[in-house]
Amino acid sequence: MKNEPIVVERTCHAPVETVWEAITDVEKMRQWYFPSLEEFEPEVGFETRFDVGHNDKLFVHIWKIREVEPFKKVSYEWRFGGYPGDSVVSWELFPDDEGARIVLTHAGVETFRGDLHPDLAVHNFIAGWTDFLGTKLKGFVEEETEAEN
Repeated sequence: MKNEPIVVERTCHAPVETVWEAITDVEKMRQWYFPSLEEFEPEVGFETRFDVGHNDKLFVHIWKIREVEPFKKVSYEWRFGGYPGDSVVSWELFPDDEGARIVLTHAGVETFRGDLHPDLAVHNFIAGWTDFLGTKLKGFVEEETEAEN
């Protein structure tokens, strides 16, 4: 289990297009994901960095887009400034009878050395992704879909 990627899967009652916008449009991403995110472009090679405070510490998030398939997949390298490790986050979208099925995979979390940096332990990422997908993103896109109908 130690080096296995984190995989979180959820289905949202929202069209794939709405979910795609929520995970790639910086204005929407700020509303449910990271309010401090200043820039995001779903283009291969795009890089961004932004600060997130957690447990009285500042974590510099550094992302670089690796792959983009509009309405299907976006993945980015995810690192933390001043900490070891390099990981990859992939969001995959699939049309579903109920709306959109989202599969998030975060590989390489163990390279952050959660044994030395407890805030970056695997269990914290599991809890975070479960909340982001199951509560924040799901609520955001379902509310957007309801408002459109």
